[in-house]
Amino acid sequence: MLRQRTIKAEVHAEGVGMHSGDRVRLTLRPAGPDTGIVFHRQDLPESVSIRARADAVNETAMASTITTETPGGRVRVQTIEHLMSALSGLGIDNLHVDITASEIPILDGSAASFVYLIQNVGLVEQPAQRRFIKVLEPVRVGGDDKWAMLEPHFGFKLAFSIDFAHPAIDSTTQKVEVDFDHDGYLDGVGKARTFGFTQDVEMLRERGLAKGGSFGNAIVMDEYRVLNDEGLRSVDEFAKHKVLDAIGDLYIIGAPLLAAYSAFRSGHALNNELIRTLLAKPSAWQWVTFKDRRDAPRFYAMDWAAG
Repeated sequence: MLRQRTIKAEVHAEGVGMHSGDRVRLTLRPAGPDTGIVFHRQDLPESVSIRARADAVNETAMASTITTETPGGRVRVQTIEHLMSALSGLGIDNLHVDITASEIPILDGSAASFVYLIQNVGLVEQPAQRRFIKVLEPVRVGGDDKWAMLEPHFGFKLAFSIDFAHPAIDSTTQKVEVDFDHDGYLDGVGKARTFGFTQDVEMLRERGLAKGGSFGNAIVMDEYRVLNDEGLRSVDEFAKHKVLDAIGDLYIIGAPLLAAYSAFRSGHALNNELIRTLLAKPSAWQWVTFKDRRDAPRFYAMDWAAG
């Protein structure tokens, strides 16, 4: 049968939060079957835990942020989408995530650093069946100017179109399609970095955002061009990063999807609305498991324990 997975051993990283600018130590720890992905704020007088789930996302300004209410007020874990994307791409179901600040470190601005970190310790299969959310009916949110959709599909594939009306972005590939039955996660989308514009920096920082942004963790553009000395990692890096974000946002639902996702100019808010809308419509989805690995989609059927 297809089993749940966690990491083999504890692993650490340090960096800064993209929006807070705070230094943070990240610790990933193995978790037991059916734990899910649970974040722990270790910098508070008493540790506060928040499980990744659709209804825990209550802030979506430039990032997906999960929150919980405590007697001392609202506690948040900000910018979880890149780590969640890496966990989805690696097929990790259960994990404890300890942080010493309010935000996951941005590292290089993509999901690649998280993938490499986890690959250093490896994965282990667990004695519990992996459950999937199978989409049965199309679900769509948004309007004509921006939208996101999930449709039935035996596997997991994504298509994303961007439209920024910016010379540096307009000269690149505007649409990306990734089908994980034949595309790998890391090379497919995992190395694509987040991006921003110099003209927005002052406004964002006044709103308490982008305080930790730099050329080392983002693609930075002025009104005309990319300012990073190394340029882009691929001609479709902008669109690929939007797919990377979407994978992380979708994985907050709490299980891998059997679905086709498509979107035009979507972002964290619409992606979260999409999974909430799906869950709120019982006829549109069902839980499924696979007793035989050969019956599952190729990407999900990979023998991770042997890798």
